[in-house]
Amino acid sequence: MSKRIAILTSGGDAPGMNAAIRAVVRKVIHDGNEAWGVWYGFRGLAHGNMRPLKASEVSNISSRGGTMLYTARYPEFAEAEGQQKAIEQLKKNKIDGLVVIGGDGSYHGALALTKLGFPTVGLPGTIDNDIAGTDYTIGFDTACNTALESLDKLRDTARSHARTFVVEVMGRNAGDIALWSGIGIGADQIIVPESNFDMDEVTSLIDQGYANGKKHHMIVLAEGAMSAAEFEEKMNAYPRNYHVRTVVLGHVQRGGAPSAKDRVLASVLGYSAAEYVQSGKGGVCFGIRNNQPTYTPIEEALNESSTDKEANAWLDRMNNEISFWAGSGAEEENSVEE
Repeated sequence: MSKRIAILTSGGDAPGMNAAIRAVVRKVIHDGNEAWGVWYGFRGLAHGNMRPLKASEVSNISSRGGTMLYTARYPEFAEAEGQQKAIEQLKKNKIDGLVVIGGDGSYHGALALTKLGFPTVGLPGTIDNDIAGTDYTIGFDTACNTALESLDKLRDTARSHARTFVVEVMGRNAGDIALWSGIGIGADQIIVPESNFDMDEVTSLIDQGYANGKKHHMIVLAEGAMSAAEFEEKMNAYPRNYHVRTVVLGHVQRGGAPSAKDRVLASVLGYSAAEYVQSGKGGVCFGIRNNQPTYTPIEEALNESSTDKEANAWLDRMNNEISFWAGSGAEEENSVEE
């Protein structure tokens, strides 16, 4: 008898979710089983908003951002009543296993279903790169590329007007997007929640840059450290006019066609999750380690630190050392700024 494997996306959307959906659906159908889609995340699950998916329905979706299954907030799922509604719908539709794509909140939902005895597998779909058990999350690479494209353009206008730009990027409580896009742009300073920073030091480094002939400055700010508005307010409290302009990139970082890396990552993890859950097992989340798919118990992943603080600290230190306009090794004023 064939099995029915359902899939849903939850929480914030991330580029690559569609590629993961396609991989799960195609693998399940290839193995002679039925693939079911659940619309609008855990809310749709509790309301029974699900149906079988044909292989043709997931054709040509890997290049599309967002999620074809949609997503929605459903705080009621944190309560036993909401979870029980989901279990009832899964039983009613004779679903044998479930794949959940999302971030931290989605993993908590997957864990709740696992504890109720239903085989559930998680996939790390979030741009924030803040899920344990994987080197990278689905959507992170694309979000970094999107941020980098905007930062490239903002640096042009910062240079033209000799201003200090403070650009706030997403990432929730993690600084990965800020670090990767900041290093990519050659930012003068990167402010992340994992590292303590002092506004006196921030402004002192800008002052040193001016003294060494630098006319503009780019600061990439992770939203988890401070908002751009608050950061600007603190800088404006200093007597020197730093000609600050702030930009919040916002949800543009979640959209757009996923990068090649995100499409491949999503496909590998989707395939691996489908293979695992069809065996009747659950309670794990899949990730990538050293370019190899691996899995970790969901509860263990939720209890681990979601950020590689040592690696991020090293990246932060590296950027500080190669942003030498604030140091003694700066070039003369007529040199090309970088």
